[in-house]
Amino acid sequence: MLSSGTTVQPDPPAPVVHLPRRRGIECALIVVAVLLSVYGYCDVGLARTGSVPPGAAGYGAGLGVLALLAHLAVRLRAPCADPLLLPIAVLLNGLGLVLIYRLDLETPADRAAPTQLVWSTLGVGLFIAVVVILRDHRVLQRYTYVSVVTALVLLVLPIFFPSVNGARIWIRVAGFSIQPGEFAKVMLALFFAGYLAANRTALAYTGRRIWLLQLPTGRVLGPIVAVWLLSVGVLVLERDLGTSLLFFGLFVILLYVATGRTGWIAVGLLLAACGAFAVGWLEPHVHSRVEDWLHPFASIEAGRGPNQLAQSLFAFAAGGFLGTGLGLGHSILIGFAVKSDFILATAGEELGLAGLSAIFLLYGLLVERGIRAGLVLRDPFGRLLAVGLASIVALQVFVIGGGVTGLIPLTGMAMPFLAQGGSSVVTNWIIVALLIRLSDSARGRSGKEQKPEQGPGQGAPQGPERDQVRHDDGQVAP
Repeated sequence: MLSSGTTVQPDPPAPVVHLPRRRGIECALIVVAVLLSVYGYCDVGLARTGSVPPGAAGYGAGLGVLALLAHLAVRLRAPCADPLLLPIAVLLNGLGLVLIYRLDLETPADRAAPTQLVWSTLGVGLFIAVVVILRDHRVLQRYTYVSVVTALVLLVLPIFFPSVNGARIWIRVAGFSIQPGEFAKVMLALFFAGYLAANRTALAYTGRRIWLLQLPTGRVLGPIVAVWLLSVGVLVLERDLGTSLLFFGLFVILLYVATGRTGWIAVGLLLAACGAFAVGWLEPHVHSRVEDWLHPFASIEAGRGPNQLAQSLFAFAAGGFLGTGLGLGHSILIGFAVKSDFILATAGEELGLAGLSAIFLLYGLLVERGIRAGLVLRDPFGRLLAVGLASIVALQVFVIGGGVTGLIPLTGMAMPFLAQGGSSVVTNWIIVALLIRLSDSARGRSGKEQKPEQGPGQGAPQGPERDQVRHDDGQVAP
């Protein structure tokens, strides 16, 4: 009991926790990443010719300047960003250049490392542009519907160009080629994040109940399902099943994060299994890959020699635990896709299980830091976008790594940063730039209120009622 003259003093506000910026740690890790890449470049030359390659100094200086410029952009424009994201990207990109250069020594008439270095430079340039220009990630929510239109246009364009290796995923004009589906990944992630964030309250309304799953109303769920079906349908027509699987996984993951309903995971796995069975049975190109996956050594038994998957498995087996050493493997026997789809086979043979595990740990750490930034962010759009971008990297690594090791059937995709592919490396640098911007917002605004950007159709309540849902009967439930 308090006397009538007693006054109650309000509690003092909670102190704002200022996290250390750790830009010095980021710079030190970048130096280590560049030195490791230069060491790998020199090691290849010593193994193949017994001397350091003449371009080692230029390679190290070029990679170092690019990494330094990217670091300065982060230091000036995103000072609170996660200090691990940029060094991991630099190390993976540098290792990819080393592996491609090593394979170029086996194919002097088809050198891909110089072109990959140019694309990497363009990717770092776009990384710097995104970090410098984009000051607040919530601005991107305004372009929710612009991003989906752009993504669909990019997906449709390759239909009008000739197929390459059985798939219509390239645009080739006057010797210049680009893969629009790589850029469409980021656009669809922006759309899914923006739409689900804008309609997060309406998604909690219950529509029909199918078995154990309570679905939202068709008015809310219909548009995003239509966009997903259209994008996946176009990719099936183009025979780009790896990217269609990626889009499907991205759709299910973000829908689960937005609604918090674990039933979506079960439904997603069931639909993925049914779709894979149908496409694998009806599509001859995919059916042949399924047969190769089920019987990887059938071509050897038939006297036709090992196919690509069999050669990949032989490469992993030859590598053992510590590998044969850079430049001393024979993964070039895999054939034309050794620099793209099967780049991991070279890493597994020449770096061994230890080196391959380190590469997978780098990818896992990159994904973990992206998801961590999303968990810290309070605005739904930023949370969904961070999880979506990190999921893109995770799904690509799973699909490609599982394919070349025989875990799942092969699909034509590029390993992030490692494999030959200009569109892929540029897109992945953009993804890292967006994750850095999101992590800067997450770490720089901890303890501060982050008001969501009002996007198209957003009508979520703010303030104390933001976590409540009003049902049709007028009751309010948390």
